[in-house]
Amino acid sequence: MMDWTTFGRVDADGTVYVKTAEGDRVVGSWQAGTPEEGLAHFARRFADLVTEVDLVEARLKSGAADASHSLSSVKRLRTELTEAHVVGDIDGLAARLDKLTELADTKADEAKAAREVARTEAVARKTALVEEAETLAAEATGWKSAGDRLKEILDEWKTIRGVDKKTDGELWKRFAAARDGFTRRRGAHFATLDGQRKQAQTAKEELVKEAESLSESTEWGPTANRLKELMNDWKAAPRAAKEAEQRLWERFRAAQDAFFSRRSEVFSARDAEYKGNLEKKQAILAEVEALDIDADPRGAQNKLRDAQAAWHDAGRVPRESSASLDRRWRAAEERIRVAMDSAWRKTAPQDNPLLLQMREQVAEAEDKLARAQAAGDKRRIKEAEQGLASKKQFLALAEQAH
Repeated sequence: MMDWTTFGRVDADGTVYVKTAEGDRVVGSWQAGTPEEGLAHFARRFADLVTEVDLVEARLKSGAADASHSLSSVKRLRTELTEAHVVGDIDGLAARLDKLTELADTKADEAKAAREVARTEAVARKTALVEEAETLAAEATGWKSAGDRLKEILDEWKTIRGVDKKTDGELWKRFAAARDGFTRRRGAHFATLDGQRKQAQTAKEELVKEAESLSESTEWGPTANRLKELMNDWKAAPRAAKEAEQRLWERFRAAQDAFFSRRSEVFSARDAEYKGNLEKKQAILAEVEALDIDADPRGAQNKLRDAQAAWHDAGRVPRESSASLDRRWRAAEERIRVAMDSAWRKTAPQDNPLLLQMREQVAEAEDKLARAQAAGDKRRIKEAEQGLASKKQFLALAEQAH
């Protein structure tokens, strides 16, 4: 057991003193027992103070306590110690508290500096977030991604601590203004977009109406060209609202498909017809090319006339076969013409079939003129006279050449 008489005493009347470097100080009175029991009682009070100091010191050194709060506690204990009703090593505990005061001062200064650094960093973080929000509000056009980023900024904002109330309020006002500005600009954009989509819908409805009006057309070339122009106009036009765009596109595409399907059917039938015409013309040409011109030039010429009529009546052929077929036909005609010219030059004028034919035509023209004169029709007379003069001129040239 500690000898508490080292730190205090009890006099004969029960007054309790604590010994200090400055002298004995009255700390109480003890009448309930022996002086040793009285010293022990006041010593236990001192032990309670030591325990409290131990706790403050431990929390301060571990960093578990706020340094400024610990400093306040140490100063309070140091002040209370000068008047405490205890018996113990008052001077030792006072020296210990003085050292703790210095330590708490240092820790408080360090904590203050750390808080200032943290505050500066927190202000910088929130300022960076505000500046990013202001940039998004002024420049962003990716509305969804920008909106999502503003929500992320708000969530991050809530996690940042340590900014003084005034600065935090000023930064919050800037962030809220930026967010509101973005919301207004986004709303204005979509309002404009809605207007554009309505205009686009109106324009595309007109394109659809025209396409549908052309779907039953049989003017294949001009209509196909116009439908292609309408398709280009459709692609160049802005998009309407999603549902309207899809509905109008289905109508537009259906109108085009209806026209081109009908054209395809007609072209298929025409191709089949042209293929049949080609076979007919190939057969006619084969007969003309097989004519024995040398043996019977006049007969070949007559057969050529019949073949020419049949050739004309056979109709059109596929485009890819037309040029080569025409070349062969012209060659066959030229072959017969050359043979007839040669035979004509060898025939006496009165027997020349061409001259005979031309004389017959002159005679027919004279008969036509006579009938017109008999009818007294001036217009017919004039036409007949012109026709007769022309045929006589050709006959004279032919006879001269022969």
